[in-house]
Formats: sequence, C-alpha cells, structure tokens
Amino acid sequence: MAYEISPRLQALRERLATYLNDELIPLERSANYGYEDIFPREVVRAVWQRSRALGLYGLQLPPELGGAGLPVSELCVLKDDAAASGAILFPHVLGDWGGPSRIGNLVKYATPYQAERYILPVVRGEKGACFAMTEPASGSDAASIQTRAVRDGDAFIVSGRKHYISASAFADFAVTICVTTPGCGTDGISALLIDLDQPGVTLSYDCVPMTGQHVDADITFDNVRVPAANLIGAEGRGFKIAMDRISVNRLLHCPTMIGLARQAYRMALDYAHKRQQFGGPISRFQAIQHMLADMATSLYACESMVTAAARAVDAGQDVRVEASMCKLFVSEKCFEIADKAMQIHGNVGVTRNHPVEFIFRRLRLYRIVTGTSEIQRNTIAKAILN
Repeated sequence: MAYEISPRLQALRERLATYLNDELIPLERSANYGYEDIFPREVVRAVWQRSRALGLYGLQLPPELGGAGLPVSELCVLKDDAAASGAILFPHVLGDWGGPSRIGNLVKYATPYQAERYILPVVRGEKGACFAMTEPASGSDAASIQTRAVRDGDAFIVSGRKHYISASAFADFAVTICVTTPGCGTDGISALLIDLDQPGVTLSYDCVPMTGQHVDADITFDNVRVPAANLIGAEGRGFKIAMDRISVNRLLHCPTMIGLARQAYRMALDYAHKRQQFGGPISRFQAIQHMLADMATSLYACESMVTAAARAVDAGQDVRVEASMCKLFVSEKCFEIADKAMQIHGNVGVTRNHPVEFIFRRLRLYRIVTGTSEIQRNTIAKAILN
C-alpha cells in the first residue's frame, strides 16, 4: 500500500473492519440483501445510527460537530477499506449516501438556525441530505442551470427540475443550486436548503443506473416556497459553494473506486489460485500473471496519486487540477482492473450480480458521475496550457 498508517488511523481501521465483518455483512447475508434491492429508510438509518455509535460516522467533521477532524488523507484510507469490504451497504457507514459527506463543507457557511435544523440532524444520523445541482439540460455545464428561485418577501419561490441526484432516495432535504439573479452568469446562482416534504416537491425514481441500485431520483420543484433563512451563504455565491464542494468530492470518490477495484483484484487473485485448468491452477499461466501484475501496479499508482492530492487538501492547497487528474486516472484504471478481474473469472465473472460483474458495472459508472473523463481532461488541459 502507498498509504501511511498512523496508530490512530490503524485503530479506526480495525474498528471499521470489526463492524463491517462482524455485524454489517452478517446482517446483509441473513436478510438476503442484494445489490439491486430497494432499502427502506429504517434499514439505512439503522446503519447511520450504529456507525455513529461506533464513532465512524462523519469522522471528517470538526470535533464540535461530533466528528474527529479526520484529515482527508486518512478519510481516504477508510473509504478504500469500506469499499473493499464487500458490504452492500458500505456507502452508508461513513456517511457517503445522505450523510455528513453531503454537508461537510457547508458547516462554514451555515447560520445557527441552519446548523440546528439541518446540519446537526445529519451529523446525528437523524436526517439525510442530498446535493441537487445537475439538471436534464445541465450536466457537465453546471453554469447553465435553469432552476429559478424568485424572491417573494421573506421567501424564495423555487421552480425547476433536478436530474439524477445521488442519495436523494435517502434524503430529507436537498442543498439546491438555483438561479436567483438571471443574466448574471455564475454570480446569479445561489444555494438553498429545501425540505423534500414541502408542498410542490416531487421525487421520481425512473432514473435507475446500470448498477440497478436505487439511490438516485429526479426532483421537481413546482412553485415551492422556501424561507429566505434557508439561503446558504450570500445570495449569488451558490456556484462558488458548489465548486468548492466538487473538487474535494471528486477526490473523495477515488478511494471508493480503489476499494472496489481492490475487492475485484483480491477475488481475481484468489480465483486464479483455485481455478483448475489443464492439470493445475490458472495462476501458473503467464497471461494470468501479467494481468494480475498490471492490476497490482495500477492499484499502487492510484493510491499514490490520491494520497498526494489528499495531503495537499490537508495542507490547505487548491487541488482543483489534482482532483481532476485523480478522478480521470483512477476511474479509468480501476475500471481496467475490474475488466481484467472479469476476464480472469471467465463465465463466472460475467454472471449477473456476481461481485466482480457488479463492480465492473459500478466502476463504469464512475467515469461519468461527478464530471466525465472528458470534463476532467478539459480542466487539466486548461491549467497546463495557461
């Protein structure tokens, strides 16, 4: 591994592993959970609550909010471990789907009212949050957002549609990016906290991704009245808030990809030792050995990149370019690892809902979400050509 493990981090890793291996995975097996199941909110929240009780939920948050102030570099290691565990519900353990990961960077903007009503309930595992920016006609081009929020006294009237919003299936409210001053470009975009049980808010679950997981929804706002007190930061600063979140969020997707790829690699390595063909294990064939060597090398390269970028975040540096480099490289290399793992497994690996087959599908998705590979290349090229 390229990661550096401090005694504190090692203790957290052991606590996480104990929960995953001794509690969560046995629970999933006894309940016969599958990758494509629809999980009731009570099941998800039970994971949130148990994780919080174990001191694993929202570790990246400051101590005053119940976190451990865990640096990004150490959070990356835990995210890798969780994803590599094979647990189906692993994204809920560290708060990735609906939990503190969705609201972490809002802490510095939140008013006391917003902290009490929205931030702290998420920290406590009592409420879920999602980040609603993408729209049907506004994906990679985030500045072309059409959702409008019109000031009406002490409120905003919000209308528009958000598309493919991650973790919305588990959310109670959405951090919603919308236009408050048309014609001002990104300076006219603001961020509002909108309760999803408000009149005029509708969620539709037709956008099931290729993974078959029921995590995302489209959110329609039809003249929804939102208190002006729910404005995050200053009016017209929503785009900056969103971009601040996206750079680190892109980076934090990477250890999840690495963990999934690591699981596929481990399974391929084990299968190569056990699978017998032509009088012995297939691990003795040079073709198999070379695939495994490439997979191990790619994992090391991905770990090294992410570790370097995460340390830069911890040092307070702007990592927009480095985050794009990591997202680009890790998403493509980890998908290659899954592809090789599938090849090594043969017909077993292409069987629907086999772990390697599911990881293959899931890692393919990561080359799209949080900015496509092409958008990452644009960001990198702009930086190196200026």
